[in-house]
Amino acid sequence: MTDALRDALYVWTPDGAAKALWQGRAAGASRFADDAVTLISDLAALPMHLAGAPAVLEAPRPLIVLQPEWCALAAEIGAHRPVSLICAPFDVALMTELLAQGVSGWWPLAVLADPTALHAALALDAARWRCQRAQHAELGRVREQLDERKWVDRAKGLLMQARGIHEDEAFRLLRGAAMHTHARMGEVSRSVVEAARWAEAINRAGQLRMLSQRLIKLAAQRLAGIEVTAARQAQEQAAQRVQENLALLGALDANPQEAAWTPAWQQTLAAWAALQPLLAQRPSPTMLRRADAHAETLLHAAETLTSALEDGGARRALHIINVCGRQRMRVQRLAKEALLAGLLDDPATDRATTDSVPALLNDFEAALLELERAPLSTAEIRAALSDVREVWLHLLRGLRSLDTPDGRTALSHAADTLLDLLDRMTASYEHSLQVIMA
Repeated sequence: MTDALRDALYVWTPDGAAKALWQGRAAGASRFADDAVTLISDLAALPMHLAGAPAVLEAPRPLIVLQPEWCALAAEIGAHRPVSLICAPFDVALMTELLAQGVSGWWPLAVLADPTALHAALALDAARWRCQRAQHAELGRVREQLDERKWVDRAKGLLMQARGIHEDEAFRLLRGAAMHTHARMGEVSRSVVEAARWAEAINRAGQLRMLSQRLIKLAAQRLAGIEVTAARQAQEQAAQRVQENLALLGALDANPQEAAWTPAWQQTLAAWAALQPLLAQRPSPTMLRRADAHAETLLHAAETLTSALEDGGARRALHIINVCGRQRMRVQRLAKEALLAGLLDDPATDRATTDSVPALLNDFEAALLELERAPLSTAEIRAALSDVREVWLHLLRGLRSLDTPDGRTALSHAADTLLDLLDRMTASYEHSLQVIMA
């Protein structure tokens, strides 16, 4: 074999070369990391003489394999170069498997005796390999373009639905963001879709906090005889809403990046499984005490879940969704605590209410002030904040007259009206351009 051919080829033989090559790779040997070609085996192991071979083959230089069973390992270690199998004839059905393993061509042993034929065979395998690489690269580009188009279309749809804008305007927003960040349209669009997804997840998890309190508030309302039929229907709807939110949040776990908040979701799911059977019972003081204890567990689990989602989203703009969403929980908790104090003849409940209500009032006022001062706002949100402030005063008047049926009814109505306003306002934050494009 000539020195030129020795420099041009990897030669793989069945006399232990595969083991040596594998050990060299495992040890971190650099000779397989570049195009510096190394002869693996003793030339005496070759079945035929290779004298008079042509000088140099065009890079990338091929890897010769002399046994079919070594093809997969050879293709893995000799990645990014053609693999030529030169051996005795074998079952044709095996060729499909060998092609999948990375073999570029098969040639009979006789080709080793003819340097010109060997050169032509290896050159053909290399040409075929380059053609396949080009086709794969083109297929990758086409798939990337289709994937990018998919993300752009989804992002445009989100912007159009969230802000009521036309397709051209949505496209201009995406293009402007791409130019501003020096990123591809597909990357910006995917970020927009993911931001909207995180915003919805935080909103849904925040709803679970509110629903944990609303369910007990509605059960207490039924026991107090306040619009019993409407309260029962609202309780069923709230329970259904819990189920839907848990299902949606559970589906997000398909993304490994979101695995960090999976334990919080599982704890929330377990808390709901403990509370749900109690809600199906007829309201009574005993049932309310037990259900309220489980509702507290659900509240804390949902709070942990919401915070984990906010941290996972890694976008400062998402914090406003959490702040607004927590207000929904506070008004339902206020109504619940006030109603339970009047229904349960329990000094411990009275003391808990005395301690918790002032803190809830202060927290609601502080968060409302934060929302009013937040730069992330629209005319729609500012109008909703004004309405919230007005209805909040009605709720406070209801709290001051809890010893009368009219006061308890006014409290329940104000809490429900505030919930509706805050629900819509949280959705406005969720769909705001500032959050989606952050």
